[in-house]
Amino acid sequence: MGQINEEMMQLLVDMGLVETSMTWVARIAVIAAMLLLVFVVNVLFSRVLMPMVHRITASTKATWDDYLFSRKMLRGFCRVIDPILVYIMLPLAFNDMPQLLSVLMKICEVYLVVVSFLLISTFLNTVYEMSNEHEHLRNRPLKGVFQMVKLVAAGIGAIVAIAILMDSDAATIVAGLGASAAVLMLIFKDSILGLVAGVQLSANDMLRPGDWITMAKYGANGYVEEVSLTIVKVRNFDKTVTTIPPYALVSDSFQNWRGMWDTGARRIMRSLNIDTSTVRFCTADELAGFVKESLADEQLASSGQPVENLKVYRHYLRKYLSSYPELDHDQMTMVRQLQPTPEGVPVEVYCFTNTTVWPEYERIQADIFDHILAVTPRFGLKVFQRVSSTDIARLR
Repeated sequence: MGQINEEMMQLLVDMGLVETSMTWVARIAVIAAMLLLVFVVNVLFSRVLMPMVHRITASTKATWDDYLFSRKMLRGFCRVIDPILVYIMLPLAFNDMPQLLSVLMKICEVYLVVVSFLLISTFLNTVYEMSNEHEHLRNRPLKGVFQMVKLVAAGIGAIVAIAILMDSDAATIVAGLGASAAVLMLIFKDSILGLVAGVQLSANDMLRPGDWITMAKYGANGYVEEVSLTIVKVRNFDKTVTTIPPYALVSDSFQNWRGMWDTGARRIMRSLNIDTSTVRFCTADELAGFVKESLADEQLASSGQPVENLKVYRHYLRKYLSSYPELDHDQMTMVRQLQPTPEGVPVEVYCFTNTTVWPEYERIQADIFDHILAVTPRFGLKVFQRVSSTDIARLR
């Protein structure tokens, strides 16, 4: 660009339009003409070109052009034009003052680097907004990747600006920074780890904005609001916000409930302890009563083998769950007996509700166990409960 300025300046001198040395009146006139030209270009760009481009993009069926030629992008492009025009016309006003001209052109070049970075940043923000509209990309944690690209662009811009101010080659500065790479890696450790973690989370589809995750180590239990380069923001159910480093989600374990939402069913896995002393064989009259009240199958009662009341109880619970209307019967349903403990024999209910809405899930689970607790004594069984002061007082 400097060679272009020299050739243009020499052409104007040869044509007699500009003198090799000028008075301050002429200099001010040239500066005023330069500023007027920049103003006119801005007005034409904002009043003529931008509305024309908006009309063209609005008439097309595609949506990508609405983003790439949005008002923010065009304004960013307009900001780049100003320093280019000023840079080209500066020698016209200060051709006889080389030192001042050198300083002003350096300032103009640095400003051009800054507005170029702002244009790149606006472009990346626009691409990120476009990705949020894409069906397959909107749930990907891409924000951290775009932030890392911005960080790299800012680093390159800073190196170029320093090279301009120092009249040095950018490669020389980069080589000098290579000696302090360890320090730079220490400073940007979180950003580098966040970028690597973001790529892993996105590639393996481990996390998406909107997922319900639990991570006890960080006290997180809620919905993911944002996945950025340095933090993952989780809105907990108590309305507090927990921030987690992205690399912690890769190095540590966390629970993602997305699979439950996708299935449309939520698991119930709860047990109650049966007092071991109440487990016994049923009499013939008891079995007949169970059959009459539809608490046991006639085939079980007429097997000719001794039948335990706990066995009849488990058979009844399976039958009860298999006919419960608010359970998902395409999923596994079972009633199993666990290892006996000092608190009794655990009987576990394992099934899935046909809804993932939390309040509805809790209501269905409570209704099922209300019935189980109420029907347990009918089989001659008791639910184990630790002795309380009320029990001791009643014994006395």
